[in-house]
Amino acid sequence: MNEERVKKLIRELIIEVGEDPTREGLRETPERIASMYKEIFAGYDSDSELSVQFSEDSDAVIARNIQFYSMCEHHMLPFFGKIHIAYSPNGRVFGISKLVRLVEKYSKRLQIQERLTKNIADELYAQGVKGVVVLADAEHLCMKMRGVRNDAMLSSIAFRGIYENKDEKEGIMTLIRKRASDSLF
Repeated sequence: MNEERVKKLIRELIIEVGEDPTREGLRETPERIASMYKEIFAGYDSDSELSVQFSEDSDAVIARNIQFYSMCEHHMLPFFGKIHIAYSPNGRVFGISKLVRLVEKYSKRLQIQERLTKNIADELYAQGVKGVVVLADAEHLCMKMRGVRNDAMLSSIAFRGIYENKDEKEGIMTLIRKRASDSLF
């Protein structure tokens, strides 16, 4: 990302909405936004490091309530929520931080929630696991603060491998949904 160009574009945008970019509260806004964009769009340059795995087997591993923030590609407004990942290892497991980094890799991009869910499932499944489920629940500010102005939430789900089987799908979804709403404490 060319930060200097972003600063100039933001300064122009401030003028176009009818503001004065030299006003005290706006003077450093182009720099702040350029810095913020570098952070929130870091997913284009990140690596999820899923190659780091540990020898261990389990019927299923579920990582719940992985917090994420992303930007809608249609309105460039945030959407955010929780992602739940379940996978059936094939003799190797991933550290929880690797799953969080995988979510960050795809969430820190311009996109739609359905693609975010699919990309996470596809990359994890490509690592040779027996099956993957990714469930994303999110609130979309593009819907809450403009347009229909509604508080509805969106859920998107991706199934890969053994979890495409109806019985396996139902069982793992019951575990994800029940545990996602439970508190550990």
